[in-house]
Amino acid sequence: MPLIDKSYCKDTLFIKWSIEPEHDNLRLDQFLGLYFKSQSREDIKKKIYRNECNIINRQNSKKPSTKIKTNDIISIKMTRGNHEDEYWKGIKVKFQDPSEIFEDGNMIVCNKPPYMSTHPTGRHLFHCGTTYYEQKNNIKTAHSIHRLDRETSGILLIAKNPKTAKKLTVEFEKNNVKKCYFFIAKKASRKINRSFKAKQRMDNPEKGLKKVIVKHYPEGDQQGKHAETDFEILHDNENYCFGLAFPKTGRTHQIRVHAKANNIPLVGDKLYLGGYEMFQRFKDAKASNDDHNKMLLSRHALHAIGLQIKYEGEKKLFIADIPKDMREFIDSFFHIEVNKTEKLIRDKINTYLN
Repeated sequence: MPLIDKSYCKDTLFIKWSIEPEHDNLRLDQFLGLYFKSQSREDIKKKIYRNECNIINRQNSKKPSTKIKTNDIISIKMTRGNHEDEYWKGIKVKFQDPSEIFEDGNMIVCNKPPYMSTHPTGRHLFHCGTTYYEQKNNIKTAHSIHRLDRETSGILLIAKNPKTAKKLTVEFEKNNVKKCYFFIAKKASRKINRSFKAKQRMDNPEKGLKKVIVKHYPEGDQQGKHAETDFEILHDNENYCFGLAFPKTGRTHQIRVHAKANNIPLVGDKLYLGGYEMFQRFKDAKASNDDHNKMLLSRHALHAIGLQIKYEGEKKLFIADIPKDMREFIDSFFHIEVNKTEKLIRDKINTYLN
């Protein structure tokens, strides 16, 4: 479905598509369901009746059963709903804007805040990295080169044009990009290794809603796929630790799963520290006080802090500042100076990634 136009106006998204032959004679509501997979058929029908979805320049196109034709232009208006909001202990979380680490005519390297999606997907269409820079820089399409989980903060690369996107994507596909993540974890046992290599294999064999869970298996097992992460603990106390993770592969939830498998589940990780039932309670806004007390942070404590990539013929190293919520956690639970910690981290990133 070729995109003709896309624009944002405050909390409203306007989109226009051109219909290709493969979708010829499809019902209008069925076509819209291909794009808005997180919305129910009934919600889509209501939008059509409200004239928020229609076929341009065609009469009698305001019915869900209307058949679309090749070269038709479909327009849709999406309004931001409260389903995109996040709450912590009953208080609405204030979303933050990203900050720029580097920018030129072809690329933006930003420090993505938590709760910002990389690009529009599912029910999250507005607070996204690509759409933010499309509006800020007045460009038609910003291209996400890689992806960070919505709760994960840190370095995100965004290309301003298809040519740059293609070049940078190749670097990721060839595994030429070196990455470093900062994390805060809860110690499942008092004794932990200061540095170790995690090689548990990974897969998400569950079906339906539980497909979100990634399971781990022993290194030599036949189940799962190869995954590898280097960990270094920088500081710990009786209950918590923080450190750096250097992923060598790029599996879904890799650092979070490897941390859990090695007895240091991430603080705030509703799925791997809390479990699937707790994850669902937070998702359904039914989390208890005990749930909140166990998580301590409103999101999992993972931050993409360092990235090295070849750009314009030379290696570029980007380092992001530690976000406010993780700085406050360090100050409260470790009682050490975060500024000294950041200097130590920068030195280690330069050693590992250069």
